[in-house]
Amino acid sequence: MNTLFILNDAPYGSERSYNALRLARALGKRDGETVRVFLIGDAVACAKAGQKVAEGYYNAADMVRLVAAAGGEVGLCGTCLTARGIGDDELVDGARRGTLDQLAAWTAEADKVLVF
Repeated sequence: MNTLFILNDAPYGSERSYNALRLARALGKRDGETVRVFLIGDAVACAKAGQKVAEGYYNAADMVRLVAAAGGEVGLCGTCLTARGIGDDELVDGARRGTLDQLAAWTAEADKVLVF
């Protein structure tokens, strides 16, 4: 099964991106599952390296890295990154600048699309 997660919300302030990343990671651990995550809008900040959060609070960048480390693909809207002043060298390992064409292809290939 090929599942695509599309995240729109900033990493902090609501828990939508957090919950999407939790679910993507859990689903990616299942045999036969392919997980792709595309961060768009304010969600691109989830993949910014070097985040400092309060002790005991989740770190969105670590969660993105864990999804990628488990074999998930993580794409980010390049236009959204540029608009927010985030360079490719500021992204966590496994997160890659992407395009709307990439998101369209991933959507067409997906068995399920979950939007957060």
